[in-house]
Amino acid sequence: MEKKDILSFNYDELGASLGELGLPRYRTAQVYDWLHKKCVSSFDEMTNLSRDLRAKLNENYVLFPCHIEKKLVSCYDGTVKYLFRVMDGEYLECVVMKYKYGRTICISTQVGCKMGCAFCASGIGGFRRNLAPSEMLGQIYTAQRDLGERISRIVLMGMGEPLDNFDNVMKFLQLVSDERGLNIGMRHISLSTSGIVPRIYDLLERDLQLTLSVSLHAPNDEIRSAIMPVNKSWNVEELLTACRTYAEKTSRRISFEYAMMKDVNDTPACAEELAARLKGLLCHVNLIPANEVAEKPHARSSDESIRRFCAVLERNGVAVTVRRTLGSDINASCGQLRRKQLTEDQERGDRP
Repeated sequence: MEKKDILSFNYDELGASLGELGLPRYRTAQVYDWLHKKCVSSFDEMTNLSRDLRAKLNENYVLFPCHIEKKLVSCYDGTVKYLFRVMDGEYLECVVMKYKYGRTICISTQVGCKMGCAFCASGIGGFRRNLAPSEMLGQIYTAQRDLGERISRIVLMGMGEPLDNFDNVMKFLQLVSDERGLNIGMRHISLSTSGIVPRIYDLLERDLQLTLSVSLHAPNDEIRSAIMPVNKSWNVEELLTACRTYAEKTSRRISFEYAMMKDVNDTPACAEELAARLKGLLCHVNLIPANEVAEKPHARSSDESIRRFCAVLERNGVAVTVRRTLGSDINASCGQLRRKQLTEDQERGDRP
């Protein structure tokens, strides 16, 4: 008998499944509490359940583990980067950042990535598969257990494209915001997309109060298509039209991510064009000093170029900030740790 992925069940699904085993309704609340509030890593930790009941759970269900393969801690700011190994041997990454208001976790939604952005390390090792809701939750629960602290905010901006794994991500959001579980409100969750326009409209229909973060990185099709293949399917105009619709209907400000790359997208002319594109749109631009990746050709913009770009946007009335660099000593941008581990595995003959 194939065991069921119990951590991916919502409350009602869990109740129905336990009912099929002949368990009374009150067991649902007990088991759900162990899974999503106490965040146990095995059924044996559910100490207020009988030994026979725990054995029955073990026989019928599985808790997919996120084993900590590597953990790096920044000596500068306390940022923690994890490389997790999941049940099928694949690797995924997440990063936990420390702020005054608490801990924010940036999780992965896929193993690898299909998008092929020219400046990103996530897709270098290739796309392997989507993550299940349980594996997204597992990153949070494992980090909380390891750190001994509660995660208060979530960013879906790690490895993978969240809207390319739409159904599983929507299920994850339902689970992580459930007041009977971890209970992280939607206003404390950000979802990042490279610009899969049809899925932005699908997300709009869900009427979630999360922050939509869009990886824009260029003011026009010529530059964006050169660094982001997704732009060849949905161009800048189509993407910004979807963003305007989203902002107008949800009254939620769009966050545009803009990685500053030397001699690619960081000129004053790019800034002027970007400001014109965003005029009248409820949004915020987050300028990101690009992380340099060994396998990628693009270099980080100079501090002066970033200041100049920022000043142009401000002068044109566009809300803008420059992202503070966290975890610079541990390569905290996603994809690099997985890539290094895959290379080591191949050298040892552990992978083809």
